[in-house]
Amino acid sequence: MSTSVTAGEPGTSSAEPSRPGGGAAAGRRLAGSPALRVIGRRLLITIPVLWGVTFLTFLVLNALPGDAATALLGANATPAEIRAETIKLHLNESIWVRYWDWLVGLLHGNLGTSLYYNQPVTSILGQRIPVTLELVVYALVITFVISVPLAILSARKPRGAVDRTSMVFSMASLSVAPYVLALLLILVFAVNLQWFPALASGTGGDIRDLTLPAITLAIPLIGFYVRFLRADLLEQMSEEYTVTALAKGLSRWKVLSRHALRNSFIGLITVIGLNLATLIGATVIVEQIFGLSGIGYELLRAINNRDVPLVEGIVLVFATIVVLANLATDLTYDALDPRIRHGRSRS
Repeated sequence: MSTSVTAGEPGTSSAEPSRPGGGAAAGRRLAGSPALRVIGRRLLITIPVLWGVTFLTFLVLNALPGDAATALLGANATPAEIRAETIKLHLNESIWVRYWDWLVGLLHGNLGTSLYYNQPVTSILGQRIPVTLELVVYALVITFVISVPLAILSARKPRGAVDRTSMVFSMASLSVAPYVLALLLILVFAVNLQWFPALASGTGGDIRDLTLPAITLAIPLIGFYVRFLRADLLEQMSEEYTVTALAKGLSRWKVLSRHALRNSFIGLITVIGLNLATLIGATVIVEQIFGLSGIGYELLRAINNRDVPLVEGIVLVFATIVVLANLATDLTYDALDPRIRHGRSRS
């Protein structure tokens, strides 16, 4: 028995010919994507935010007593030497002229030259940023690895032994200042046990150099995230979908880890995005204590030396990281909660 297939009949060809205008339609669908609209709005807001941060930083630095010429030459410099250095560094020009020159250079990808190092700011940032990023990522990894399981265990049996222990730990971790915590960790793990070095080599490449600084940053975050996530998990356990899952015979542990945790992550991501600026600010203190040559370490040195171009570059990097983190937070909402994505698509 033979069969024949007529060429050109609808549905008989495996390869459907491309329709005219299909690429344009795909482009319109991509342009109308809710995620792209969120990215576009955020990027438009970013421009005035970053400009305002750099402008206020420039004003504050120039309002501080002293100047870069005096800081560089020292207290023994003569007035003639200070005047010559002031002219050399263009500090005799008005603040508006100097900020405008810096802003024009920024638009051309040039952050200026460090007054202290006499090197391009971009090259200095290229050496220091990886150290701080490694420290922050390491601290966040430690935070998640400890806080999420501990919060689930606390919510599994409220007022149990694990819950009460985590409560004491959270209160203690949030009550200790970072510099006190850093000194305690150095005393215990570097001096007495000698597991980790007290001072880092400065490069940030060795994980042993980053461990104590990362733990110093992570402990307060663990204390806060455990209590926040535990409270949100208990709230989720009173919702209808978790009560139904329990009624169907699922264990409390499975309901917590498979169902309630996913919805609780939305609130946790919000807190992480809000706390990122505080975390980055804490690196300034921690890097000073442990001798890590990151951008936090350089920020204090640049302020002391009145190195305005370097301070502006570091502040710009900090602000950009915070803005991009908030953008990533919004995009993560869409992935975790489809209701948010559908609501944006209708708007």
